Amino acid sequence: MRKLQSKIKNEKKAKTYRRKLSIRKKVNGSAERPRVCMIKTNKHIQIQVINDDASKTLFCVQTFGKNAVGTNGNKDSAKLLGVKVAELLKGSKITKAVFDRNGKLYAGVVAMLADTIRENGIQI
Repeated sequence: MRKLQSKIKNEKKAKTYRRKLSIRKKVNGSAERPRVCMIKTNKHIQIQVINDDASKTLFCVQTFGKNAVGTNGNKDSAKLLGVKVAELLKGSKITKAVFDRNGKLYAGVVAMLADTIRENGIQI
């Protein structure tokens, strides 16, 4: 069950949540065109490639944990993550994907990640 937007007291969080819901209405991943979902916190970035038709996560790349790529959530790490995601998508023989920015504004780290994935041959 989703949270009612009117119940969120923090104005910035309410705007982010509203953007997230409006994006998810339009963006849907499939087997031939999966959804590249970005989760950005103050310290780290996590990217999941999701097939929404089968409700499966194909793979996940992040800046923390055992298989970490990069060190923290800055633009340099976003570039490294973008290259890794494009490499894994090509390995799965996927050339098109849908980008889900998860309610974040398309600037800085989010834009760098999307541009890097595009530069490495994946059509977003």
